[in-house]
Amino acid sequence: MTGKAVMVLGTTSNAGKSWLATALCRWYTRQGLKVAPFKAQNMSNNARVVPGLEGRMGEIGSAQYFQALAARRVPEVRMNPVLLKPEADTQSQVVVLGEVDAALSRMPWRQRSEALWPRARKALHELMAENDLVVIEGAGSPAEINLHASDYVNMRTAREANAACLLVTDIDRGGAFAHLYGTHQLLPADERALIRGFVLNRFRGDAALLAPGPEQLQALTGVPTVAVLPMWRGHGLPEEDGVFDEASTGSGKTIAVVAYPRISNLDEFQPLRGTPGVRLVWAREPAQLQGLTEADWIILPGSKSVAADLAWMRSRELDAAVNAHAAEGRPVLGICGGLQMLGESLLDPFELDGNAPGLGLLPLVTQYEREKLLRPAQVRFACSGPWQALDGVAAEGYEIRQGRTAQHPAMAPATVAMTTQAGEAIGWQQGPVLGVYAHGLFEQPAVMRALFGQGLRSLDEVFDGLADFIDPHFAPGALLDLIR
Repeated sequence: MTGKAVMVLGTTSNAGKSWLATALCRWYTRQGLKVAPFKAQNMSNNARVVPGLEGRMGEIGSAQYFQALAARRVPEVRMNPVLLKPEADTQSQVVVLGEVDAALSRMPWRQRSEALWPRARKALHELMAENDLVVIEGAGSPAEINLHASDYVNMRTAREANAACLLVTDIDRGGAFAHLYGTHQLLPADERALIRGFVLNRFRGDAALLAPGPEQLQALTGVPTVAVLPMWRGHGLPEEDGVFDEASTGSGKTIAVVAYPRISNLDEFQPLRGTPGVRLVWAREPAQLQGLTEADWIILPGSKSVAADLAWMRSRELDAAVNAHAAEGRPVLGICGGLQMLGESLLDPFELDGNAPGLGLLPLVTQYEREKLLRPAQVRFACSGPWQALDGVAAEGYEIRQGRTAQHPAMAPATVAMTTQAGEAIGWQQGPVLGVYAHGLFEQPAVMRALFGQGLRSLDEVFDGLADFIDPHFAPGALLDLIR
């Protein structure tokens, strides 16, 4: 290994690791370094399609996808060699170097970790040999002492890369100094030595009021607080976890996204959170879908377990609310798993997801296949009625799915509403109901202009904004000191 490594660890999940790692990717890239991101293992149903092994396409966590773009690199599977996609509370699909590994998916967790670490380690060594700097993101907390022996995502990776580590905490939650001190002290001495700086994230108020906390913390640990980052909600980067736990945002046209338990690719709705004239609601109860007007939408997003999430909707009578909305001629949009829910039935001959009746709003039948379909998508809309604004719009997206969908042979066909460059139908419309297989459409300026009359900030602007934001809030020279 010839490259250096900087690693972002957190005292908790959602401390700010992903966005800080993304900001560091752009900041170090702007210093003239060749930078690559890395996360040994990610657990998320937010994934993107990227170049994989031997010319095939693969998938990685969305966070590493955006970090690669921030580093002005083509995202690829070595940047997130292991992706766990939760399917139930105690079950995850294991994706290794972009491809599903069914045998590892069935293996007990601790045994599985020891089998996965050599593959993650190899990817790390390759990236460090090919780059000046690898920006590594940890997972959760490195001080989960019940998991420490089998955790290869945090300190085992840090030791392997001899990484200069930042430990970030969310001070807005309270208890930040205790979180930092406790995390530091629970690590073995050789691992504590890798912690080079503490970062207080999401601070509101006068930073001078923090004294003498940082000084006392440094006296106890020997580690300086190298940055105090103010609260910043409008950075434009999707949060890796739990967007639907946020309160409703904005005002105007309501877009209600049904937030079932196994929701996937929810990060694609990030652009709607900052769109003027849009109120974004994450709906988990029928009451949240009541009072919608003719202009308001319901969106059924992707799902990692479509049959189970359909059963969840029916248990809460959300299915009846969606059907009533459509019956009144109001817009309903299904994306990927949401499209499959809108059809007549789900057929599962290989016992991958489950058989289930659909909502019956589109005359479609979906059958699950053994092989997952992963591909980028260049598409064109052909829409009418409430979706007329999209007619003729060309866009780019991506597909991640096990299901293959076709018109029901015994029913009047729906209108084909989306086709690929090759002319394949991957979207259908019937009245106010539109279902499409392409993810990422709200990230497309052409789609946003058609639907809302305005474009988007470019991703480059977002990444530069992140780098500009952290630069004055780190101690002078601290970021360069990490790689000296």
